[in-house]
Amino acid sequence: MNRKILEKFDRLLGGVEDWALFLSVILALLVALTNVALRKLTPVSLYWSDEVVRKAIFFSAFIGCSAAVRRRALIRIDAMPQMLPVLKKPLTLLNHLAVLVFAGIMIRLGWKFTLVAFRDPFARTSTLQIPEWWFYAVLPTMGALLVVHTLLVMIEDWTGRRDGADDTAADQGQA
Repeated sequence: MNRKILEKFDRLLGGVEDWALFLSVILALLVALTNVALRKLTPVSLYWSDEVVRKAIFFSAFIGCSAAVRRRALIRIDAMPQMLPVLKKPLTLLNHLAVLVFAGIMIRLGWKFTLVAFRDPFARTSTLQIPEWWFYAVLPTMGALLVVHTLLVMIEDWTGRRDGADDTAADQGQA
């Protein structure tokens, strides 16, 4: 029961992340292409396009961190576990703990940055005048998502079940 709830929660968060990443990349692409086309074909240029592209890349980079943890796609050096297989679990645990420490730092500092920007009425983007705290709020959000996904991955590692592989075999009567 708890396992199915965790899997549904993970799928829900993953879907939200995937769509947010997709939409931010598409937004950046369309704005950049539109600005280039307008600049080359007409004397018109979108003065705000660079800001939109910069903020979309910022958003997708930080939310992409959480998606990378969920997909187990973090960059890691795996020479030691290949040479000494007995070190695989301790090094994996160390990796998870390092991600949790990083997530904690992002939550703490991101929250502080967000509050400072929220309290400053002049903290707005230069061209579109969007409050900067919206963008700083991505940092603690990303940290929280990192914590959730890392804990879910750690649970999968501890139980020895990954991606519901054991559930599908049990459902088919092959367990």
